[in-house]
Amino acid sequence: MTELHESAGTGPGDAHFTVFTDREDAAAVARSFARPGTRTLPHPSGRPWLVGRWHDDEIVSARVGPASIAVIGCCPVDEEELRRQAAKLRDVGDVGALARRWSGSFHLVAALDGRLRVQGTASGLRLVFHAVVDGVQVASTRADTLADALGERPDEERLAVRLLWPVPYPLFEASLWQGVTAVAPEDALIIAADGRSARHSRWWTPPEPVRTLADGAPAVREALVEAVGARTRRGGVVSCDLSGGLDSTSVCVLADRSPAHVVASTWPGRDPADTDLHWAREAVKHLPDVEHVVWDADDSPLVYDSLLSIDDLLDEPTIGVMDRSRVLCHLPAMAERGSRVHLTGIGGDHVAWCSEAYYHRLARTRPLFAAQRLRGFRALWQWPLGGTLRALADARPYGRWLADAGGRLRAPRPATVTTSLGWGMPPRLFDWVTPEAGRMAQRVLREAAATTAPLHRDRGLHADLEAIRSCARIIRQWDRMAARAGLPMASPFLDDRVIEACLAIRPSERVSPWAYKPVLTAAMRGLVPEACLRRTNKAAASMDAAEGLRRHRADLTALWEGSRLEQLGLVDGAALRRLAQRPSAPGLQDAALYSTIAAEVWLRGLSRSRTPWAPPATAER
Repeated sequence: MTELHESAGTGPGDAHFTVFTDREDAAAVARSFARPGTRTLPHPSGRPWLVGRWHDDEIVSARVGPASIAVIGCCPVDEEELRRQAAKLRDVGDVGALARRWSGSFHLVAALDGRLRVQGTASGLRLVFHAVVDGVQVASTRADTLADALGERPDEERLAVRLLWPVPYPLFEASLWQGVTAVAPEDALIIAADGRSARHSRWWTPPEPVRTLADGAPAVREALVEAVGARTRRGGVVSCDLSGGLDSTSVCVLADRSPAHVVASTWPGRDPADTDLHWAREAVKHLPDVEHVVWDADDSPLVYDSLLSIDDLLDEPTIGVMDRSRVLCHLPAMAERGSRVHLTGIGGDHVAWCSEAYYHRLARTRPLFAAQRLRGFRALWQWPLGGTLRALADARPYGRWLADAGGRLRAPRPATVTTSLGWGMPPRLFDWVTPEAGRMAQRVLREAAATTAPLHRDRGLHADLEAIRSCARIIRQWDRMAARAGLPMASPFLDDRVIEACLAIRPSERVSPWAYKPVLTAAMRGLVPEACLRRTNKAAASMDAAEGLRRHRADLTALWEGSRLEQLGLVDGAALRRLAQRPSAPGLQDAALYSTIAAEVWLRGLSRSRTPWAPPATAER
């Protein structure tokens, strides 16, 4: 995939690179990663340290004596500050404190006395992978870059797992290649001075949720102000999504308070019941300096649009391809208006709200309080009493829950109350997934269940962290697509400091059946117009999804002609082609096709590589 990947237009927002130790054998390997247009940041010896692509605005580096530090991405640190930090560096582990202090979203790389440290973000928006290439440990921000160097093909078993819906933690964080190891977002990669050995070292732990809303809301406000400021402090023109929801409105209001000129972009929904435009106009009434662009709802691409023409080369399948056209279609017009970055409110749903699963613990520690709130949730979500009690009584540890899910991959989906108060939505396979693929997925689930611990002992915090990291993986790919389309995107809610500020507030005050996003409402009071704070719903866009299935059924049929997944024996192509002719079939509800389409589109992207992709001969059936 290298040739097309490297020749595709790149600009700000698409920094990607590999990292090498200061050794001659590593330098020899680094030369094989150089391509026309790639850049190199050297060690003091002159040997390659970072090799890849980045824009000048995306990197700050400093070297003092034997210590070097590089920050790649969005971070308001300057070279002078970085030089001061490099002068203090006594161990590469010391830079973890910097990552926990600075705002923005960035990779942090340090080198000292031959050792390397490479880390991304706790959100998972910026990831790290590593592999042994010609005997040398190489770190990279992209898994496919390492797979290319190794000549690896995607692992069929791992690909079968990606057909699950949803893919549970930790399986969605594994790379698709056997020889490529993913570093967990909360870990940093440490490569020894000999360049041969590597280990993962934890640098981030979620805060304990002990702050009251009154104490915590100002911290959320400050973190979000700094996150938006990190993107707008240089002035110029920036654009913002403005759906009228509390998330996008907050970002737009904060951007308007910056030195930048703001262009707000609103796509009304096709559904007559969609009120986004009304709320967006309500916000703009209070923002006289904001230029407001309203698009024609009928011009908005539908879900499933242009699946056959997607040629973004991604390092994993993503359900983000379903909405790719909808996300990107207005970005060129925003760039023509002078925007240098496009801000979104994505992630607000994941950090400013939280899972009801916290009430599984609260029912044991604060039973009277929990009972009162659970009555409210039952009325709000129509949870039956019996199902609620059974969900609260389920005390299975995460590994047991994961193992049980592996034995019920073809079972009907459980009731909503079960997933809301439990460890999450258990994975399912659909009828078009072959028995062999099902056995592969079940085997991987069983192995993971024996060794995996949850992201947190509290299933509510586990659910929140899993949701944030799942969301970030989609946005990670959208960010690459947007940069290629000519305008970088940024999602301030997914900055680590914003996430930490939100998670630090007591769950009993973060989620309530009687208040909509109380944390963000409290944090933004006095900044966001009071009228906008009163909105208590959001558009669902279900009508657009249903219409997209109907309108693009010919493309869906064509997608399964010569299906790569079918060639691998992972899906029944004939069943998928029949299903595409019946877009109103009940089996297509609830995003049932998303994971399968994501995997198929991804494999088609691999087939556009320099070396044509083809399934191994052993896959013929």
